[in-house]
Amino acid sequence: MRARLSILDLAPIARGQTASESFAASVALAQRAEELGYLRVWYAEHHNMPSIASSATSVLIAHVGAQTSSIRLGSGGVMLPNHSPLTIAEQFGTLEAMYPGRIDLGLGRAPGSDQNTTYALRRDPRTAEAFPRDVLELQAYLAGASRVPGVDAVPGKGAKVPLYILGSSLFGAQLAGRYGLPYAFASHFAPDEIEHAIAAYRSEFKPSAQLEAPYVIAGVNVTAADTAQAARSQFQTVRRARAASLFARRIGANPAEITDEQADKLLAGGAAAHVDQMLTYSAVGTPGEVSDYLDGFGKKTGADELIVVHQAAAIEDRLRSVTLLAEAM
Repeated sequence: MRARLSILDLAPIARGQTASESFAASVALAQRAEELGYLRVWYAEHHNMPSIASSATSVLIAHVGAQTSSIRLGSGGVMLPNHSPLTIAEQFGTLEAMYPGRIDLGLGRAPGSDQNTTYALRRDPRTAEAFPRDVLELQAYLAGASRVPGVDAVPGKGAKVPLYILGSSLFGAQLAGRYGLPYAFASHFAPDEIEHAIAAYRSEFKPSAQLEAPYVIAGVNVTAADTAQAARSQFQTVRRARAASLFARRIGANPAEITDEQADKLLAGGAAAHVDQMLTYSAVGTPGEVSDYLDGFGKKTGADELIVVHQAAAIEDRLRSVTLLAEAM
């Protein structure tokens, strides 16, 4: 049985593009995904990244929700240590009230930022240690059974927004298993521990009120095009953008302004090994080639759902990739 298909939209800001244009692209992508029968679209919290516009995750979900009608929308994820559980319960309780039965709440414990940004967020790095406790506090607000006397989430109380634990290590996998929650592995950029993490999740799993049996979501990059050559060309643009994001400052360049020639030099100068390791799980090619790759990836991981990142830089190419993959699968 094939895994279900969903989308992780990184709300990319391409070179020369504005955040407003990025959000318009996210709406178009979600509308296309809805038309084609994808299960959900998620948005990830990032900060201080010139090429990613999804920093205010709940606001973006609200914007897309107003222009779609049935597809599930959620966070993939909210970095809970950046926020109080009550605040997130209120935000996602509000979203659930606006779009009943369509909202997911994926949670991660990574900062989603660098050290200076952590300071700018007024975040104490030690708060990550409280992640397991904070997940339970958040879950209780949404269940209408607050753990804090006299405090309820309004909106949010009793909303029962489903929780998902996101991660790329054994910690998140084991926690999701112990709490009986679905687990999403970030294999689209952190591939190394996927098999061990999924095995740990399944071995630790205990049924809960939300979930009776383990449920695994695995991330994978997709660049589907009408020809293999077009797909490879689009994917090379992805590799350049990743090299620029990670290594441009080494050569004194602004990641948002780096040229293709500079990016190619970075790749040739050693960045390629790191970039390609991050992009280990990438389906690139014609619809048939991409479909075959995802079938193999699904069998390898045993994932119940694949959440795909359509990586092409141009929105027209991402929409085409979304369409071709749906038709092929």
